[in-house]
Order: sequence, then structure tokens, then C-alpha cells
Amino acid sequence: MELTFVALVAFAAALLTFVSGFGLGTLLMPAMALFMPIEAAVALTALVHLLVNVLKISLVGREANRQVLLNFGIPSLCGAVIGGWTLTQLGDEVSGHVVNYGVGNLTFSPTPVALSIGLVMLTFAIAELTPAFSSWRPSPRWQGFGGLASGFLGGLSGHQGAIRSAFLSGMGNQLTAVSFAATGAIIACTVDIARLAMYHANWASWSNGRLSMLAAGTIAALLGTWIGSRLIRKITLPLVQRVVSVLLILLGLGLVTGWVR
Repeated sequence: MELTFVALVAFAAALLTFVSGFGLGTLLMPAMALFMPIEAAVALTALVHLLVNVLKISLVGREANRQVLLNFGIPSLCGAVIGGWTLTQLGDEVSGHVVNYGVGNLTFSPTPVALSIGLVMLTFAIAELTPAFSSWRPSPRWQGFGGLASGFLGGLSGHQGAIRSAFLSGMGNQLTAVSFAATGAIIACTVDIARLAMYHANWASWSNGRLSMLAAGTIAALLGTWIGSRLIRKITLPLVQRVVSVLLILLGLGLVTGWVR
């Protein structure tokens, strides 16, 4: 049942987000987090995300915008290293808790990593429900800062796509739908490689006993990506976005309060 659930989420997310540039990690990481510690879910999702982006690059990579790759991609790479290192440091604090409290006979102790990622999830989920954020198009002159922020959040929690897509969308006519997808895939791929390199010391413990779930998510996501490449167009599903945002808010609250670990 767990494998089927993760596979369905991976397939749907990859299919719906081929052009939008974000969503696979946003949906798949919480799905995996239901069955494993949050830091393990981030790491396993990173590998699935990397393989999917490699497939995207093989399909449309030649259409990428080189200037955007330099201006946004290099800072993203640097940010991913910092974010990945931060996650490993937080993840090593297995015995530390931000606070301990009880409700009835139950005791809850949110860890530093759960609190940090929970706050990131809450921020982006609430932003997705805010009309001002969905229409936000930052100036291209801030690409370097945007790349650094996107990469850092990618390394920390996997939430790299929302900021990246906002900046790429702000490029206007410089990017077609295909070049948007290609440029975003290459940048995301570099971020995934950087953060996986930072996760390597913890990889054995994070992936132990979870390879079947990793395989199911990867195969389903690759299939969804291939089908999405046949349907390449900007798809907006406001209702789905709202439902996902509400679910992320609930999971984020669970992580922050210690109800989910």
C-alpha cells in the first residue's frame, strides 16, 4: 500500500509539473515523509528528482537558455551546498529537541530538522494560497539572489522550484515553454547533484530499508515525465494547487508541533 501511494503521487506530480517547473519534490517529499523521518524523505526525493531532471534534459535540454543558466544556475549550485550541509547538521541532532510538551498522556518533541522543514513547508503552502505570490514576477537583475535562495531551500528541504519558476517566468519572451522547462531542468539537476553530494555521509542510514519505495517513486516519476513531455504546455489547476497547499499546511503543522517526525 505504501509503495502504491508513493508511486501514484510521483506519477501524478511528474505528469502535471513537466512545464510548470516545480511540484514533484513538493508533492513527493511529504508523501515519503509519511513513512520515514523527514530528512530521509528529503534525501530520497532528491535522487528521484535528479533522475527525472536527467530525463527532462535528454528530451528538451538543447533548448535551455545559457545566459540564465549562468546567472541563476551558478548561485543555485552554491546555495544547494549550503542548504544540504545545513540539513545534515540538523539531521545529526537526533537526540536534540526544540521543546517537549504533552497533550493528555501523549508527549511531543519536535526535532530541529522537523521544525525547520515544517516552517519552510508552511511558508510556501501559505504563499501558494496568496494571489500576490502566484502573480509575483521578480526583476531579472535579482537572478543571483534568487538562485542562491532557491538552491539553499532545495538543499534544505527540496523546495527549490517555486522561487526558480517565479524568476524564470519573469524572463518574459526570452523563454518559450520548452526553453523554460529545459532551463529549469538543468538548474534543478545541478542543485540535486550538489545536495546529494552533501547528503552522502548520511545516505546509508537514510536509505536503509527504503530502496523499494525509492524504486517505485523513481519509475512512476520517470513515466509521468515522459508522458508530460508529450503534453508539453502550461497547465494550471487552481483547485489541485489549493488542495495540495492545504495538505502541506497540515503536514507542516504536524512537523512543527512534533505530531509528525
